[in-house]
Formats: sequence, structure tokens, C-alpha cells
Amino acid sequence: MKLPIFSYKKVLSTNSTALRLLNNGYLSGSIISELQSRGKGQQGKKWISKKGNLFATYFFEINKKLSLKKITKFNVILIKKVISKLIKNKITIKFPNDLLINNEKVSGLLQETLFKNDKKYLILGIGINILNSPSINHYRTTYLNKYTNNKINKIKLFNLIRRQLILNKNFFLSNI
Repeated sequence: MKLPIFSYKKVLSTNSTALRLLNNGYLSGSIISELQSRGKGQQGKKWISKKGNLFATYFFEINKKLSLKKITKFNVILIKKVISKLIKNKITIKFPNDLLINNEKVSGLLQETLFKNDKKYLILGIGINILNSPSINHYRTTYLNKYTNNKINKIKLFNLIRRQLILNKNFFLSNI
């Protein structure tokens, strides 16, 4: 599985950009953007995108039989493992798609599937607060650099996630 990189200064959302690329004939890719003006969250909610944080989407073909529920569980655990290598604090999962540190949201995943030419594709959007976090009434948030002396580089984190997705391609592609 190859995940070519598409880098942007600003997009509406990285998931919308992935959908556009898929519709324009790109069958896989990794998208990173400095900013999103309309970041998406679960159930139509907005992901508040503050500069310096990670806004990424990875898209690729998957096995038609894989359920979104199974994919979501696998990916949230995968992202937790990647982040756990960078900070010592305990990260917990708020199923189905959020990662928390000290009961404060640090990351969210937004996944969509799409059928095109009788093939199933996954669009995996990931937002990770690295440098700062938004203030949200009645919802506590945090950011990774609060928990480490070694400041986390978002490009390095983007590539660590990308590498893990490629290494785990058998999960996504089994029975294809």
C-alpha cells in the first residue's frame, strides 16, 4: 500500500480534500494541512483547528467486508500506540473515536467509507492537538506538548501514523 503525500497550507477539511482527490482518480494518499477552516467531527460536529496542531487524512482501498466499527476500533488503538511512544502519560480511549489524557480530549478520528468502481475506500481523518488546544464550554481539551520536554514535530507524527498504516496494510486489505 502506497500513501503519497499531499501537503496544503489551508483546506476546508482534510477529509473533504481526500474525497475530492478520490473523485479525481487518486486511489490512495496522505493529506496534511497547516490549517482547516471547516474541520469535521463526529455526527456533523466541528473540529476546531488551531494552528500548530495536526490535521491529517489518510485514504486507501480496504476490504469490502470490513465494518466501520471494526476499522474505528483498530485505528483508535493504532493512533493511541503511536502517541504513547511520544509521551509518558496514560492515554485513554473514549469510544468510539476520541483519545484523552487526564480525561481531556487530545485527539479525534473521523472515518468515512466510500464505494467507487465496486471498491471500498476508507477516509481516515485525524486531528491531534500538539501545540495548543481549543477552549470549549463543558468539554475539557489538552495538547501533547504539555506532557513532554521534547516538543513534538507534527510532520514526524504525521509520518509515524502513515508508516503504521502501511505496516498494518494486511488488516485493511485481507481477503482482497
